[in-house]
Formats: sequence, structure tokens, C-alpha cells
Amino acid sequence: MASVNLGSLVQSYSIFNQASRTNSKSFPLPRSFPFNPLKNISSSTPKRRSFTSLPSISLVLTKEDAVLEEDQDPQLPSFDFKSFMVHKGNAVNQALDSAVPLRDPVKIHEAMRYSLLAGGKRVRPVLCLAACDLVGGKESMVMPAACALEMIHTMSLVHDDLPCMDNDDLRRGKPTNHKVYGEDIAVLAGDALLAFSFEHIAVSTVGVTPDRIVRAIGELAKSIGAEGLAAGQVVDITSEGLTNVGLDHLEFIHVHKTAPLLEAAAVLGAILGGGRDEDVEKLRKFARNIGLLFQVVDDILDVTKSSKELGKTAGKDLVADKVTYPKLMGINKSKEFAEKLKSDALELLQGFDPEKSAPLIALANYIAYRQN
Repeated sequence: MASVNLGSLVQSYSIFNQASRTNSKSFPLPRSFPFNPLKNISSSTPKRRSFTSLPSISLVLTKEDAVLEEDQDPQLPSFDFKSFMVHKGNAVNQALDSAVPLRDPVKIHEAMRYSLLAGGKRVRPVLCLAACDLVGGKESMVMPAACALEMIHTMSLVHDDLPCMDNDDLRRGKPTNHKVYGEDIAVLAGDALLAFSFEHIAVSTVGVTPDRIVRAIGELAKSIGAEGLAAGQVVDITSEGLTNVGLDHLEFIHVHKTAPLLEAAAVLGAILGGGRDEDVEKLRKFARNIGLLFQVVDDILDVTKSSKELGKTAGKDLVADKVTYPKLMGINKSKEFAEKLKSDALELLQGFDPEKSAPLIALANYIAYRQN
């Protein structure tokens, strides 16, 4: 393992051109969307971006992905991302355990807790906590929302794994919920987590004005409904087996399927933490970039790692003939696109307090270089 510093990670990148989209198949999409980093990609000479005002970020990467920084400025504050994630993750786990205790009816609460407390990176709740801190809020103001995000994320995984969806037997290294409790209980456990997530924000949030709580609930609802996660899931399902699907089509899927909860995490953290509207929108764009980045990396890992390494079934997208970034662009171009998304995300953090933005910078790098 090696320690990597932010200065060595922000490099100039060669960018692929858009010729591959010329013959792509037209597909009616539910709605247009303004965010499209693909449209900004060209074959022009790459520009080098400077992040000298930001703190040095240390994170743990595998040896093959590590880039060593020889000339780190000793005056820049360092940030231990691994310790941060462990500390915040433990706080989230404790809050989740308290929020969803084992009680009657036992079966459904047991099924809810089985998936909710099965581990995982807790990226979404930690992003929510970090965004709140960035705008000057306290952790207690946003912990219920952070837990709600993880409940909804868990619901989406439980439902995704069902035979009628992705038909998966393994999740986070354990049998999927329906393999343990049956399809009927798995569906209901997911439904219960979804419903309780909104209740938890509404009744457990303290130290925040009612108007901000209502605004946060509205943002979260929109992110997972027919204009968010559900829309991306539907287009993803109906795209299986299609030929000549273009990059715009693929981006629609993931801006709506993968990115919405990450976007909601940053936005809820900023809203509940008392952030200004301009800060909320900056963090929205930051999270949308890392949300799409998360999926690009996920697609790459699906075809380059084993099931044991991933903790879930590897190669399932290939078997299902799903449209992925490696399928459309190849592995190398997909990696270049991931680097572009990461650098664009980091640029949006310019102007925030360098020390408070350190967790978000490290999180973007973690998502870019994760191995599972």
C-alpha cells in the first residue's frame, strides 16, 4: 500500500473525442438534463490545473495505482482520509443501529437490519456529514439525513438484487436479502426502509429550521422518484440488449441512477447545515460529478476485478449485455473520462475553506481510485 498526495493526483489528462457517438442509436429519454461533462471533452491539448491552495490529502491506494509525491510542501496540513472514514462510518453505523432497532414485527426489522448493517463504505452519509461541516453546520443537525440516505441506498440495493431486477445472489460479501428472507420479505424490507427514511428526517432532525427540513425532504424525494433514481433504473432496464446506444444515453442512466443519492447527500448536508444557495449549488455540481465518476469506476471494476475482490458478482453487466462505459469507450478511455470527472469535481471546491474541504477532496480521490 502507498500514501498518495493530492498534488500528485491532479495531473493533465488526454481526453477522448466524440466520434464514437456519430452513429449512436436515438432513444427517447424521459427528460432533458443540463449536466453533461461529455460535451466538454475534446481532443485539444490538456490543461494543467493548480490546486496549490488546497491541503495535502493522504489516502490509501493499492500499489499499482499509487503515485508518490516527492516534493510535498511540509507546511501544508495533511488529512488522514482512512481514519476520517472509519470515525465517521462508525458514527453512522451507531446511529443506524439506534434508528432501526430489532422490535416487533421481528421478521421485517431483522430483514431491514440485515442489509442496512451489513457493512459498506457509507460514502453517501459521510458525504452528507462533510458537506454540512463545510458550510458551518454541526454533525447533530444532519445525522438523521445521513442515516436516511443510507436507508434509501440500502433499499435500492435490496430491490436491485431481486430476480426481477439484477437477480444477484451476493452483496457486500454476503447472500442477498431475498436469498435469506425470501423475495416477499425483501421487497417489504426495502419498502419499509424507504418510508422510514423520510419519517426519520422529519421527526429526528434537531437544531434546523422547519423550512430547511421541508426543503431537504423535497430534494431527497425528487432524487429517487420518476425524475431521479427510478428514471435511471427504468432506462437502464429497457436498454439491455440494445445496440449502438450512445454516450448521452448512457450518461442519462447514470446521472439519474447512480448520481442522485450522492447529489442528494451533498445538497442535504449543505441545506441542513445552513449553507447559502450558491454553496448548495456548487456542492450539487460537485456531487453530480463524483456520482457519475462512481459509476464509471464501477463499470471498470466490473470487468477488471473478481467477485471475491468486489464482494459482489463480477462481470454481471457483461452477462446481462448492459451498456457500460468500457463497452462503449474501452477501458483506457473510460479511465481518462474518470480522471476528467474527478478534476472537474475538485475544481468546484475552490473558494471553500481548504481544511474543511479536505474530506471532500479525499472522497473524490477515493471514488476515483477505489478497488471495490
